[in-house]
Parts: sequence; structure tokens; C-alpha cells
Amino acid sequence: MSRKSVIAWLVHAFTASGAVLALFAWAAVEQGQTRIALLWLLAALAVDGIDGTLARRVRVDLHAPRIDGAALDLVIDYLNYVFVPTLMIWRGGLVLSDWTPALAGAIQLSSLYVFSRRDMKTDDGYFRGFPALWNLVVFYLFVAAPGPEIGTAIVALLALMTFAPIHFIHPFRARDYGRWPAVLAIFWASASAALLWPGWNPAVMRALLWTSLASAAVIVGLGLLRSIRGERVAAPTP
Repeated sequence: MSRKSVIAWLVHAFTASGAVLALFAWAAVEQGQTRIALLWLLAALAVDGIDGTLARRVRVDLHAPRIDGAALDLVIDYLNYVFVPTLMIWRGGLVLSDWTPALAGAIQLSSLYVFSRRDMKTDDGYFRGFPALWNLVVFYLFVAAPGPEIGTAIVALLALMTFAPIHFIHPFRARDYGRWPAVLAIFWASASAALLWPGWNPAVMRALLWTSLASAAVIVGLGLLRSIRGERVAAPTP
């Protein structure tokens, strides 16, 4: 096995580590440790944000072609973005108890639609419809604690938005705005991760929460702007 093949297999292994992180998150949910579960999901989000760049750089499709990296990534994303967060919503009392089974089923079915559609992303790097980021939903339902009534409305609305003709930006893939979406996403991740650190006084917690929400709102707004204006047409090459 060549050196490039070894590196390619190591990148696949790095991607696969997301499944282990999902397992750790699930174990934390079973122990009632929601904050720890969210930290594991945050670690999985970091892996998912890095592994694609590594895979393209080392050409895993060429040097480790036996593994379908896209399929591997989808399986792990479903665990960390959908399945474990659904358990957290179910066990954490984040929505009305009478609605919990129906909402959990809606999350699963709508997310399967997202993960199986061939046109999940546009050519310019945007998701079509809500991209099943239920790990982020459960994060805000936990740290902002809006209550089960509002939580129920949020989950139901986002499940419906899966099928809506709107767009959500992929900060690291979109062609618009240069590197600013990626910088904003890293800024959001830093503020959001800090919210999971225990011991902040209430004023700091509020500041971190509003910083996280404001940066998330800008990211969502960029996607909605894309929905309104449509795809930008590249200028013809002279």
C-alpha cells in the first residue's frame, strides 16, 4: 500500500470517527447528561466540517476508492444531525409530551427526504429547504430554553420547511461572499461552544446566547436572500 493510500484510508477513518462520537452522545443522553451530549455532537460537527476538505485534498476517491466517502458521510451525518438529536428532544422534554411521538416521526421522515434527494444542494452551494440540522435545533432548545410549547412550534415549522422552496447557505461551499460565510460560521461555532461551558454568570450567558443567535440569523438570512434573488449568473469569460 502506497503512502498516499495510507493517508486516504486515515482520512476515511477520521470521517468514520463521527459514528463513535454519535455513540458517545447517545450514551450521554441515556445518562441524562444533555450538556455532555451536545459537546459530543459539537465535536462531530467539527469533524464533519474538516473531513470533506481533507478528503478532496488527498484524493480519497483515487487512493482509497473501495470506500464511498459520500455514503459514509451521509450515514454519520444522519446519526449526529438527526437520530441522536431526536432522542434528545424525546427524552429532554423539549416539546409537549403529547406531541413528542408525532414530532419525532416527522423529524425522521423529513430528514430522510433531505438525505435521499439527488438535488439536496444547488450548484452554487446552498441547501434546498431546511437541511435537517436538528443538532443545532436541539442545541438552541436546550440553551435558550424557550419551553415545550414554543419548542413544539419550532420543530413542527422546521419539519415543514424541509419541503419549502427556500435555501440555506453552506458556509464552506457557497460561492457567494468569498470567505465571509466561513468566517461567520467559525465565529458562530466559537460563541455557541462557549455556551456549553459551565459556570458563566447570567450576563455572560446572555451575551454569548445573543451573539450565537445573531450570527446564526445572519447565516440563515444569507440563504433567504438567495431564495429571493436566485442564483447569481457568473460573468462571461472575456
